[in-house]
Amino acid sequence: MNLWGLIGEFLKNLFAFDQAHPLLFTQFYFWAFFALVFAGFSFFHSKPLLRNAYLFACSLFFYYKTSGVFLVLLLFVIVYNYLAALLLHRTRREWLRSALTAFSVTVDLGLLAYFKYAYFLTDFVNKLLGLSLQVHDVLGEWLNVLTGTSAFRVDVIILPVGISFFTFQAVSYMVDVKRRKIEPVRNFLDFGFYLSFFPQLVAGPIVRASEFISQLHKPYSLSRRWFGLAIFWIMNGLLKKLILADYLAVNFCDRVFENPLLYSGFENLSALFCYSLQVYADFSGYTDIATGVALLMGFYLPQNFNSPYKAENTQQFWRRWHMTLSRWLRDYLYIPLGGNRNATAGTYIIIAAVAVIGSFLSGSWWVAVAVFALAAGIGLWAWKRPGDRKLITTNINSMNTMLLGGLWHGASWNFMIWGGLNGIGMVIYKVWTKRSMLQKLLIITFFTAVVGLLRRLTPAPVWNLFYVWLLIIWLGTVVKGLYKAVMPGSDRASVRWLSRAWDIFQTFVFITFTRLFFRSGSNLDPALANEQAWNTAKNMVNQMGSPWNLSLLPDMIWQHRAVLLVFVAGMLIHWLPERLKRRYRVVFSRLPLWAMGTVVVLLIVLIYQFITSDLQSFIYFQF
Repeated sequence: MNLWGLIGEFLKNLFAFDQAHPLLFTQFYFWAFFALVFAGFSFFHSKPLLRNAYLFACSLFFYYKTSGVFLVLLLFVIVYNYLAALLLHRTRREWLRSALTAFSVTVDLGLLAYFKYAYFLTDFVNKLLGLSLQVHDVLGEWLNVLTGTSAFRVDVIILPVGISFFTFQAVSYMVDVKRRKIEPVRNFLDFGFYLSFFPQLVAGPIVRASEFISQLHKPYSLSRRWFGLAIFWIMNGLLKKLILADYLAVNFCDRVFENPLLYSGFENLSALFCYSLQVYADFSGYTDIATGVALLMGFYLPQNFNSPYKAENTQQFWRRWHMTLSRWLRDYLYIPLGGNRNATAGTYIIIAAVAVIGSFLSGSWWVAVAVFALAAGIGLWAWKRPGDRKLITTNINSMNTMLLGGLWHGASWNFMIWGGLNGIGMVIYKVWTKRSMLQKLLIITFFTAVVGLLRRLTPAPVWNLFYVWLLIIWLGTVVKGLYKAVMPGSDRASVRWLSRAWDIFQTFVFITFTRLFFRSGSNLDPALANEQAWNTAKNMVNQMGSPWNLSLLPDMIWQHRAVLLVFVAGMLIHWLPERLKRRYRVVFSRLPLWAMGTVVVLLIVLIYQFITSDLQSFIYFQF
């Protein structure tokens, strides 16, 4: 092929939508796209109105390259929320403002529900009413009518990339206008740019209007230091994604999760821990790249991760993980439900909905009976113990928030279990911290003994797992109790790091085991996800909880040595002190340009050694 042919092929790949190869941060085509965007940006950077219009157009093109025809959906969300916010702002009657907000939020979430939960809702209606309805893509049908063709499928609904993220931004924008926290954006191009800014469009972070709109008309500024930090974040994200996340996924995690029964208990357990690092490196890697790309154009995105595996408890973990989603759920779900003040009608509606959804997903109405019985028992406790009412309602609202957070990831029994386990972890932590050391020891001894009895009376791999984990917690509780009893307060402070390390270890293990249900429900056809995800999780539990052949352990460690070394290296880097990380970020940002360029080239050569033949999409694209 001659030079012009190569150029033509390059332009075709650059401007045509290819569903099999969406525009990813890890592709050469993205960086070619960004180079062109940045070259054009250099002409408009000093003129905010033109700059925002230009970047809005670039963002729309980026979404087209990522999602094709779903660009129509993004444009609808932009136009609809822009006009709705202006109408809301002009409305003075409070009841009408509330009605308009409720209607607008319903439209936004309705679109999300249609694309994300169509299979679940269709199955639910069919089983409830004995019908045989089929999923039908209304958008595809409309496009066929508009184009006069049958090019778009109508028998399957595909989830648009990033729909959850731009929908949540639209909802927060409408609610904040209703609460008069912000003024509506008057310029359509400015609003469109805010809702579609391409670095964070498809996988976050979720950016509030109050955090971003104020930046739209600020003069462009990029100091030498900020340029260095932008390059650092881009390289940091690429290293996380390609060396940690993709390498662990392709060479180990995906293989084990696809067929757990082919692998030993040790390999299943190792894959689970490796996945915990993979999902963090994948998602935070995307955020790092998005942060760096946005920074080069003079925009600042909110922090989305803060070394989550340094968390000492589940509650702290969710303040460090996907921070923009956690804050969104707090401000637009947890607090409106009553927060730590009281239970509301929404609290009880969600309990009922969770009971029904849980029964449907599990295939047993006993789940609903159990949920309602538990709710009745908790309600009776709150009625008899008014002093505990605030604590009870706080925990119920926290649990509801986590369950809905699980369902946000997908209408699968596994996602519901994952959200529920995290909610239980947060509730137990709140209750646990109020107990004395003696009470803690008695409680953990009781539960360890009960599970030990169960594994003898009804042998099952799951009881073996629980028993081992409870024994570890029991041992840690005994050691902590003795340490507090015999060591004076001044000496205790000197070894506080040991207690903190133990808490971090326990939290990391708990979060990792909840990810068994998260990963099992991912990467699956929505029509098959529930049953297949449950079987994957069950098979992995059976493998991990069955007796291990310890004589084979050294051979298995050696066989997977590269993967295990990458995992250990990744965790050690993650656990480095924050002040050390900040120091090497600053050192990199201050390097002379020739030295910075040399480091970047060396890192690219290193990354190239780990690149797989088929680049992996970012995990959170599917949410």
